[in-house]
Amino acid sequence: MMFSRMPGERLSIRDNSAVGRFHGVSASNGQAVPERHSESKMKKEESGCRRWFRRACPCCFRRQNSSNDVTIDTEGGAVGDGENEGPTSPMTATGDTELGELTLAVRSVDLLSQKSDRNKKEHHTDQYHSDQLVVRRGQTFQIELDLSRTFNPNTDKLHLELKTGPLPQVSKRTHIIIPLVDELEDERWEAKIVEQNVNRVKLSVNSPITAVIGKYKLTVTTQCLKTSETTTHDSDKDIYMLFNPWCEDDTVYMEGEKELKEYVLNDTGRIYYGTEKQIGARTWNFGQFDEGILEACLFVLDNSEVPPSGRGDPVNVVRVISAMINSPDDRGVLEGNWSGNYAGGTSPTAWSGSVEILRQYHKEGGTPVKYGQCWVFSGVTTTVLRCLGIPTRSVTNFQSAHDTDVSLTTDVYFDEIMEPIHHLNSDSIWNFHVWNDCWMARPDLPPGMGGWQAVDSTPQETSHGTFRCGPASLAAIRSGQVYLKFDTPFVFAEVSPDTSMLKGSYDVAKKNIILCIWCNEMYSEEERIAVETACRYGSKPDVYSSPIAEDVRVEVMMEGEGPRMGGDAQLKIVVKNTSSQPRRTTLHSQVAVMYYTGVLKDTVKKDTLNIIDWVLPYTQYQNQLVDQAALMLTLSGRVSETQQVLANQTSFRLRTPDLHIEPIGEACVGKETSAKITFTNPLPCTLRNVVIRVEGLGLRDLHPIRVGDVSKHANVTVTEHFIPTIAGKRKLVASLDCKQLSQVHGVADIDVHESQ
Repeated sequence: MMFSRMPGERLSIRDNSAVGRFHGVSASNGQAVPERHSESKMKKEESGCRRWFRRACPCCFRRQNSSNDVTIDTEGGAVGDGENEGPTSPMTATGDTELGELTLAVRSVDLLSQKSDRNKKEHHTDQYHSDQLVVRRGQTFQIELDLSRTFNPNTDKLHLELKTGPLPQVSKRTHIIIPLVDELEDERWEAKIVEQNVNRVKLSVNSPITAVIGKYKLTVTTQCLKTSETTTHDSDKDIYMLFNPWCEDDTVYMEGEKELKEYVLNDTGRIYYGTEKQIGARTWNFGQFDEGILEACLFVLDNSEVPPSGRGDPVNVVRVISAMINSPDDRGVLEGNWSGNYAGGTSPTAWSGSVEILRQYHKEGGTPVKYGQCWVFSGVTTTVLRCLGIPTRSVTNFQSAHDTDVSLTTDVYFDEIMEPIHHLNSDSIWNFHVWNDCWMARPDLPPGMGGWQAVDSTPQETSHGTFRCGPASLAAIRSGQVYLKFDTPFVFAEVSPDTSMLKGSYDVAKKNIILCIWCNEMYSEEERIAVETACRYGSKPDVYSSPIAEDVRVEVMMEGEGPRMGGDAQLKIVVKNTSSQPRRTTLHSQVAVMYYTGVLKDTVKKDTLNIIDWVLPYTQYQNQLVDQAALMLTLSGRVSETQQVLANQTSFRLRTPDLHIEPIGEACVGKETSAKITFTNPLPCTLRNVVIRVEGLGLRDLHPIRVGDVSKHANVTVTEHFIPTIAGKRKLVASLDCKQLSQVHGVADIDVHESQ
């Protein structure tokens, strides 16, 4: 049927079929025509679950209500092959809009992790070179949420979830559910809204002082009570939780800002070496805040067999780190090498810091870095523990004993004609040994055992089947309570003996003279009691049972700083008679090249001598030296009148030259500057394949400068260019890497100014 109309006349549609296709149009009789597909009515009658399903999967929902196959054309409209084609009901979009308005979702999370933000300043973590959030446990931190609408505490719910480790579990404290509360309380995970501005919400989050340290993934979960709809949002940044030495309730708490600045925040320090009479020092870049170091330190923990749930106790963490810094049994950070052959790696004396070592270990997926000796193990341990928030220092012990039989004495055996019995002399006196002290309470020990704890990462002896040592309470060591854990007897033996005063006894069964080596100065009565108490728990409890005469003493003296590398070594031997009667003796001398660990390499010279000046010509030791250029002079003899045994072991080193570093011009952030490095070869021979390694925190990463061969007594000058990245007083450190000459290094302070 066709219709015509006059101009201005309105078209009137009376056909019910036509009316039914348009929502809300009345029929001619004034009655509303029933809608064939009443979308709005369906919306009103739909449950919350049905509405959620319609919104989550509209395609499946359409299939449930129509047999037509529907696709979407390029114009965005529905295309079908059934007879019910027609415009989509506008109520579908309107319903989704209403539902979207009710949904509470997180659009973004701001962890407020910039260096200038409040979090890092309050948590003393603003020095970490990381854009992640680094906080300390037992202290609140803040985050900001950008929501899809205003948060209503009456109709909305919100909570946070933190997960750490490969298999997070609530029962293991590695899956943390943080509720939203009105008021924060100590000793628990909680969050509170402290600021709200339209759709932005700032939360203050509290953590307990027993929280597991490590890297956490953050998820924010929201729920609208009206719709029962739940949404989750994963933060694209992580949260790093550390120990908190600023928090009085944390077991690593340390009082005093000066101490905290030194033992937690200081990223450079000095490590001492040499002998008790010839102490040397070198600067070490700990670099605990450098880029990638925090991640590397946590990687070290991940590589251990200790699960993340065990990382809330600093005693446990320190024990794990002690094992993981060395590598004989667990593929830890460093491979030790005392052979003098460092092919395929870096000589221990060439390292100047921990940063390159930890980065390389992390980058190579846990392959031990070659090579380390005690000061390198200690330097890396300081870096890792300070990075994790445990106050730590490197400690050098001179004339450090290595007790192999738990006798708590260091025993040196001679035969009847006063020759050393090498196969029995397994105990040794290291010229120096570097380990660590870390600070913590010890709730696992009797009261009074907290404070500094000795920990040693150098692989010497095993503890419960693993190469590790400590933490051992220094208070327990001082009082001789060697039965307290961990490894207190071993540390006690390291610090108690010395080589200058010798207590001898005669072992009839072996027909050997055993020299139990004790300290240089006479013990006070208190110290003597501690030593005797400790010895009762050793394998030679009767070591004090045979008193001997001690009226003759042997001393070895040196002038000034001692002999220098490249010249003759000259010492003075003095025998003192403290009795009123004359005494006669003949001394035997033997000098040997020695590793700094006390292990002898080769005997260089033997003599029978009277009281004379003792000289070792350069020609006799020039081809024998090993690392540290150390030698051991052993003197032995008998007093004819009393049969007193005289014995003395004196270690000394040949002093090496320094690298001199001179800054050139003013240093500014972002601008190239320079420093001049000079060195003089002290030897009357050519040095081969010389490399100078330069690095400085905030100045430049490790840079090897290949110098090549250096002629005898020649001077070398190189200029190093670098671009500072951090303002303030920084240190430029250099070390010489050369097989013929070791322990040559230098340091210079560089004052870096902000760019104008």
